[in-house]
Amino acid sequence: MRSKAGAYSLGLDFGTNSVRALLADTASGEELSTAVVNYPSGEDGILLDSKDPNLARQNPADYLESMVRVVKQALRLARKTRKNFSPEQIIGIGIDTTGSTPIPVDRNGLPLAFHHEFKNNLNAQAWLWKDHTSFAEAREITELASREHPEYLAKCGGVYSSEWFFSKILHCLRVDPKVFQAAHSWVECVDFLPAILTGTLAPDKIKRSRCAAGHKAMFNDQWGGLPAKEFLSKLDPRLGELRDRLYDTTHTSDQPAGYLTRSWAKMLGLKPGIPVAVGAFDAHLGAVGAGVAPGKFVKIIGTSTCDICVWPNDRPLADIPGLCGIVDGSVLPGYFGLEAGQSAVGDIFNWFVNYIQPGGPRKGSHEELTRKASALLPGESGLLTLDWNNGNRTILVDQRLTGLLLGQTLHSRPEEIYLALIEGTAFGALTIIKRFQEYGVEINEVINCGGIAEKNPLVMQIYADVFGLEMKVARSSQTCALGAAMAGAVAAGSRGGGYDRFEEAQAAMCGVKPFSFKPRPDRHQVYQELYRLYRELHDSFGTRDWQGNLYHLMKDLLDIRDRQLEKARKTGLSRFRKKSGIKS
Repeated sequence: MRSKAGAYSLGLDFGTNSVRALLADTASGEELSTAVVNYPSGEDGILLDSKDPNLARQNPADYLESMVRVVKQALRLARKTRKNFSPEQIIGIGIDTTGSTPIPVDRNGLPLAFHHEFKNNLNAQAWLWKDHTSFAEAREITELASREHPEYLAKCGGVYSSEWFFSKILHCLRVDPKVFQAAHSWVECVDFLPAILTGTLAPDKIKRSRCAAGHKAMFNDQWGGLPAKEFLSKLDPRLGELRDRLYDTTHTSDQPAGYLTRSWAKMLGLKPGIPVAVGAFDAHLGAVGAGVAPGKFVKIIGTSTCDICVWPNDRPLADIPGLCGIVDGSVLPGYFGLEAGQSAVGDIFNWFVNYIQPGGPRKGSHEELTRKASALLPGESGLLTLDWNNGNRTILVDQRLTGLLLGQTLHSRPEEIYLALIEGTAFGALTIIKRFQEYGVEINEVINCGGIAEKNPLVMQIYADVFGLEMKVARSSQTCALGAAMAGAVAAGSRGGGYDRFEEAQAAMCGVKPFSFKPRPDRHQVYQELYRLYRELHDSFGTRDWQGNLYHLMKDLLDIRDRQLEKARKTGLSRFRKKSGIKS
């Protein structure tokens, strides 16, 4: 059933550094207006500790302050874009956030950070997804579950991560018992925001997100929801006691978490009573906004990446080691949502440009390095990298791994290193795709979204050449916010002027751009050679069981380099580079 004309849905996308609001026409997906507001606290919205590089927190007050500002901006822009627009036409609100980003809260559901006693305590703030302080606790959870409840790990890739819910809570318990004792419960940011807008903030009233619970907190109906109290008590008795103050049921994002209260409606400039959808993580609703469906693999590419696909829940699906979760209904109701990703992609390119600054700020810019790297052939540099500068999220699930640059000589140039860094992220992404395919998940189409997919065609072309698959780009440049807006439209339902199913909303509201990036067979062939070498490095440094000898690897890289340099000479590419001022 199609949405009625003149109806709009509001998507709120709470990212790592800012919140974005998007108003979408529910009948066509046309984006009436979009606005962004940066979080005011910390460094680019992140609270850091110079003594601990693993720490990353956020001020929960930033979410609320920035939300009011961004919604008002979006409404103001909408009135300028369409003179007859009225906030009365907004039929639903959807919310996505980062995750796992849990917040310690009091009995009323208010963050401890709102209390004067804790306002300057980093442990009382929101524990941002990229906080890795709990790596030891994650290992402990993994070891205990492996011995006593392997089923808990089977649905989240076999390893519990330091980025996830229980690792962070257990770490807080150990480093700051005062905060842990003061917290009546812990609430994911993705649950906190819909709850506060709908007046259902008390922890026992919140409709908890299936997406957050399943992918980050080991929730599964097969074993009664969250991990057993007895299991958590073996980690620490106080963690077991907390289990009673968490939750037993979860909800998918086609359901309303509640309805916008009068007080929040007044602050935001909206009408009261608008349905607010149960929240989901940014990448999952981003996949919805990109058109995810069986066989369609969505890559959200930014500072890190998240990979999402779905599988019908009435078809057999094996447990897949190394994933960030297999959760029924986390992306689309009626489908298993499968999540993977890389802990750093754009962050790696930014590290090279901003920290190393090759050639200085001007010559070492992304634009200059991209221009020069575009003239290089695969393997010509003789370089190979491991993309673990911020650990490995999938398939090794090991945040204690680090990046590697292999093959540099006294002649290695900045653009060659830049290209090798791009190729390394592509090889890491291919490793994820191969893991899905190894376990029978069909991948026929890759849809990319996010800033890098929009702005850097070199990255997209290299990914196409490495994967051997066509790279499509989502039509919307704000797929997370668009997916959130779709959730709002579905939460409203057809009776409220929206849709009854996500698939109906997708058919009307999303699509891909008219261009794509197709693999070049000659380059794909070279990348297949390089990928075999990458996998040897990957397995030798990343796994305990690898047995082999890397004596040949540097020599193989040099052989490929020499062959590609000769090809460049014979094809006249070297002359082209000289005319363009690019050194060979």
